[in-house]
Amino acid sequence: MRFDIITLFPELFAAFLESGVTRRAYQSGLVEVRLWNPRDHAEGNYRRVDDRPFGGGPGMVMMAEPLSRCLGAIRQDRAENSDAQVPLVLFSPIGQALTHSAVEQWSASAGAVLLCGRYEGVDQRFIDRFVDVQISLGDFVLSGGEIPAMALIDAVARLQPGVLHDDGSHQLDSFNPALDGLLDNPHYTRPEEWQGERVPAALLSGHHAQIERWRRDQRLALTAQHRPELLEAARRHGALTQADEMLLAKLPKLL
Repeated sequence: MRFDIITLFPELFAAFLESGVTRRAYQSGLVEVRLWNPRDHAEGNYRRVDDRPFGGGPGMVMMAEPLSRCLGAIRQDRAENSDAQVPLVLFSPIGQALTHSAVEQWSASAGAVLLCGRYEGVDQRFIDRFVDVQISLGDFVLSGGEIPAMALIDAVARLQPGVLHDDGSHQLDSFNPALDGLLDNPHYTRPEEWQGERVPAALLSGHHAQIERWRRDQRLALTAQHRPELLEAARRHGALTQADEMLLAKLPKLL
């Protein structure tokens, strides 16, 4: 799997690719990341990649030509057939929100070219001609696409076999189908008592069924409180048991 990142600030990725658990994915080549600066494909002494927007207004706009040349160099380096190219992704407010199911699809793909926009955006003609997918992290604006690119790559990398210490640990992440799309339960570690608060008794019982029931109840309660739409989705898919529904019926009295 290979991700090619078009960015004006490749230095931002240095620590990201060398730190944390997911660095194993990059160092082993499970997830290959290559950085491309469009300034290297711009003309003139100043290697200009942006200009004022037509019609006036604040800020600058990334120019189409340097981006087009940069993308061409990436396609050539990947030695792709024209009918089998990985998608070009732009991180944009109009894009689809990045979800766990989308990350799972990306984790099973050949990768992508990720365009990290800057300034007021990218010349629309380049977007219309080359961009295949637009992705958003949420209803807010960042100064560039580098952070969303890191988010996507990190989420994909941790799903690759052998990256995490426990290959099955990501199966218990929030939103995972293994948890019926619910939020994850709270977690505790030593000491058993901290500042007067003890670890829930069920987790200390050593009784597997009791522990799993406690975790399930916590997932249901947290999801009902914070993300009720996820709970409704689980219900529509028939993922809730009679015991789950009994617990949910009691929640208004518990909260």
